[in-house]
Amino acid sequence: MSGTRLLAATAVIGLIAAACGGATTDTESSAGVSGSIVISGSSTVLPISSRVGEAFGTQNPNLTISVDGPGTGDGFQLFCAGQTHVSDASRPITDSEVETCAANGVEFTELLIAIDGLSVLTSNENAAISCLSFADLYALLGPEATGFESWADSNDLAAEVGGMFAPYPDQPLSQSNITAPGEESGTYDSFVELVIADFAEERGQEEATRPDYVASPNDNVIIEGTAGSPSSLGWVGYAYYLENTDRVKALAVNGGETPGQDGCVEPTPESIADGSYPLARPLFIYVNADEAASRPELTAFVDYYLSDEGLESVTAAGFVALDDYGPTRQTWEQRVTGPQT
Repeated sequence: MSGTRLLAATAVIGLIAAACGGATTDTESSAGVSGSIVISGSSTVLPISSRVGEAFGTQNPNLTISVDGPGTGDGFQLFCAGQTHVSDASRPITDSEVETCAANGVEFTELLIAIDGLSVLTSNENAAISCLSFADLYALLGPEATGFESWADSNDLAAEVGGMFAPYPDQPLSQSNITAPGEESGTYDSFVELVIADFAEERGQEEATRPDYVASPNDNVIIEGTAGSPSSLGWVGYAYYLENTDRVKALAVNGGETPGQDGCVEPTPESIADGSYPLARPLFIYVNADEAASRPELTAFVDYYLSDEGLESVTAAGFVALDDYGPTRQTWEQRVTGPQT
């Protein structure tokens, strides 16, 4: 994924707020469809699509809807092979994935549906840390941190890259203390692109996180791992943090424009909506265009997904809705294909 595409997609979210707007999509025509719909992809988007699928399935008892969340990358592999009808994604489709879809004759419509605030987590017991800057996160989780056994092991590296909150305490931060998404996840890709990539490029390092951590495509496993270590560190979508505030805490993040605590912003619906939280990111669904043209049930499902009723699932699942769904609905109504962000 190119940084330009992710940043361009993130720029789109400057116009978001917690309530959805735009014209209401008619859902009357969706009643009574039958058949099957297969949805796969992002574990972050999974709660939204699951809620939409459950509600639409209740209205259409003869319709079978399958939803799972192996990760954005794995989801696109299935989608571009023609094995799924809808691909949930927590990042824009990459150029190589577009090429794979094209090679297999899969055309798609990209639909921006919500905004997430990628949340950096630690245990509620970790009172020593309340905010980290991008430079701090690179020093702790970037490729040059490989093999570090404690937070304090990153102190020298943090001094080199401009960490704002070093020196760090001498508390464990080895492989067992870090639980986060694996490379199949769009949440991993977003974290690398937003936090790691610039430092890694400048220092001649691979644009990746340190590999020595517990990687999981299951966000609930990430929550369990983070809650289970007093000096833990990890990252996950905002909705999963919101469901577990009694077990983990989200660190404020400083994007680097304002030094020190004054630049620290916590993830909240308001900070994600107004763009002040530096790890806000767009969420998408991708629809197989040919399948939508030949399957009335798929067209009806996406119509419902983008209706006011369907989009209630965005905020119900803990994410931030777009201020104006007009552009998304227009993209769908006109069946525009290819990347839009």
